[in-house]
Amino acid sequence: MQRRMLLAAALTAPRLASPRLARAQAAWPAERPVEVIVPFPPGGGVDIMTRLVMPLVAARIPGMVAVVSNRPGAASQIGLEAVFNAAPDGYTLGATSTPAHSAIPIERPARYRALDFTFLANIVEDPNCFYVRSESPFRTLGDLVTQARARPGGLDYGTTGVGSDDHITMLAFEALAGIPPLIHVPFNGVAPLLPQLLGGHLAMGVGNTSDLATLSKEGRMRGLAVASAGRVAELPEVPTFRELGFDIVAAAARGIVAPPGLPPAVAARLQEAFRDALADGDFRREAARQHMPLRPLIGADYQGMATRVDEQLHALWKLRPWRA
Repeated sequence: MQRRMLLAAALTAPRLASPRLARAQAAWPAERPVEVIVPFPPGGGVDIMTRLVMPLVAARIPGMVAVVSNRPGAASQIGLEAVFNAAPDGYTLGATSTPAHSAIPIERPARYRALDFTFLANIVEDPNCFYVRSESPFRTLGDLVTQARARPGGLDYGTTGVGSDDHITMLAFEALAGIPPLIHVPFNGVAPLLPQLLGGHLAMGVGNTSDLATLSKEGRMRGLAVASAGRVAELPEVPTFRELGFDIVAAAARGIVAPPGLPPAVAARLQEAFRDALADGDFRREAARQHMPLRPLIGADYQGMATRVDEQLHALWKLRPWRA
């Protein structure tokens, strides 16, 4: 009788978290360091952003120690899969970049669902741009169009991966300009791309204004066009695509996510810490020095932006599926 009563109580009692997860939630974040996975190589825009903001976030949560690790590969797919499939205990976070975040599982099988992450904070919105090394014969976007038509299949360009914001921007440009597809050379991030471009092994790079700003000031790179609504303060000499007759406005939105099912209390503490860190005056000044255009979005606002981008990409895939 006693055993039957105990069994009935066990079956009717509310489900509780596993002992391991319950202990982790109670102790968070003092139990161990929080790993923040960057799905790109060191030195790129996502990596710099993450290493700049995470110490400020950790300083606002007593006991939190953040350790940034790089897991590049497959245009960020490897790192994003590691974050998505980690335990939702607050000890694994990840950096990401939209639209690649949603483009990957549209274009190929992936072990994550783009909108099921816990969205913590978007930090940067970095406009796309076309750039060439200073010795390039392309002085203007018109030069590029002329050569692309004269040499079908004879020009190449580098990006940070298939389905990246860079790649999708080029697809839009090819369609609007009515030019034959250029040869796409994808890299695992901007850090390995730039030496190839500066060494003369690529005709052009498609990237972000943060990639271009410093090298442009040093006279090593030249921008052909930026995909922003207006000219970028750090690159005042570079025209927008719209000025040149192409209605293209595109950017990489970079932020921090966590695995699905992160406990609401942990998510709320992280989101509040991000909100406070992103408003910090010293952070904003350093972001400006690093050419990081900010667009803070916290929690639901960040997820809403990601959802809109996801819908746009599904529509684009039906019209013009992208490939390597």
